Order: sequence, then C-alpha cells, then structure tokens
Amino acid sequence: MKTALITGCSSGYGLETARHFLAQGWRVIATMRTPHHDVLPASDRLQVLALDVTRPESIVAALETSGPLDVLVNNAGIGLFGAFEATPMTTVRELFETNTFGVMAMTQAVIPQFRSRRAGAIVNVTSSATLAPMPLVAAYTASKTAIEGFTASLAHELGAFDVQVKLVEPGYAPTTRFTTNGETRMRGLIPEAYAPFAQRVFASLTQTTAVTKESDVAEAVWRAATDTKGQLHFPAGADALALTRPG
Repeated sequence: MKTALITGCSSGYGLETARHFLAQGWRVIATMRTPHHDVLPASDRLQVLALDVTRPESIVAALETSGPLDVLVNNAGIGLFGAFEATPMTTVRELFETNTFGVMAMTQAVIPQFRSRRAGAIVNVTSSATLAPMPLVAAYTASKTAIEGFTASLAHELGAFDVQVKLVEPGYAPTTRFTTNGETRMRGLIPEAYAPFAQRVFASLTQTTAVTKESDVAEAVWRAATDTKGQLHFPAGADALALTRPG
C-alpha cells in the first residue's frame, strides 16, 4: 500500500485531495496546523497529524510519525488579495514563509528517503496566477512563481535519482476558503485610490463561469503523483486549462 502525505488538509484542495487518495486505496497522512479529525471519513488508512510547515521541529515530528512515504503533496498555503503598495512587508514575508519556504522545507526533509530508495514523487501546488498576470495578487503570485522555478530545476536534480517532481496549477476556485482564511490579513489592503479598480476586478471574478473546483485539483494532483511520462505542469480547472491553450 502506497502512502501520501498531504499538507493543508483542513479544507479546500488539501481536504479533497486527501479524500481522493483514500478513495484510490492509498494510505493518507492528512496534515493540518490544527488537526480536525471529523473533516475526513474514518479509515484505518488515514492518519491526521498536526503540521506547521513554517516550523522545522513540526516538520521533523510529523515525518517521524508518518514513516516511509511514496508521495509528498505540498498543498498548504495562504492567500492574499490587495494592492501591493498597501501590503506591509511583514505580510509579504508571512506569505513567503508558508507558500515558498514551507514548501522548500518540506521538500528538503523528504528528499533523503526518496533519493535513497530511488523512488517517490513530490507534487507542489501553485496557482494559475503563475500562468498569466492577475491584478491585486502581486505578492501571492511572487510566492507561487518562486515555487514554479524551484520545482522545474529540482525536477532535473532529483530525476537523476528517479524521483519525480511535479507542479499542479489550480485556477480560481470561489468555493474554497481562500478569501475567508485570509480575511484578517487582507483588511485595509485596498486603499481608497485603488477602490474603483478593485471593484472592477472583483466584479469580473463574480461573472466568471469557467472556474476551478476542489475535485479538479484533487484529480490533477493524483495524475501528477502517478505520472510516468515526465510531465511537469498539471493545470487544474477549466480556467487554468484555458490559459495554457494557444491563442
């Protein structure tokens, strides 16, 4: 039985991805900053663990408890909408601590076991904001674009040891808690001068019909984790897929 450790499983993409891997018969280590055992169906193949990807000691403890892994899914992340001019650098650093350095830290921690076995897959979840410029997410896009470059380079580096490294790029998903989870962080980030522009941006989002569902991302992560053809990019959702089409 194969084992996947998935970060950020309390809601959204991570939660649905954990469900998907369980449905495929895998053993799943579902991690969250604050564990909620009731969000996933009871299973003898499920283990819910506390994990804060910004704390090295939390990473070590979670991996020691998990045992050998076949797949790491770096899904944990925090979102941010707002004018960059109004975004404190402390908030930008907070974003990078989770979205960028947290992914790197988790990846670095599992590489030794994958390399020594010459097997395993690392799937990094970024965003369709890396596929085409989007307004009011400059800092967020920067944190995710860093992982795009990191992953592409690391795929070559670990490919020498038969370890796969993949990217899943979800589109805009209005049914997730992306905005709710970052509500406090985003307060005051739309100054008066930016209000008319921001209103147009938010209006265009509400009129968008091609959007991403949590299940789209879960299926893309599954395909990435089990891919044997060397594909690096896995856009997830109708809007993300549209950005990758020529023309």
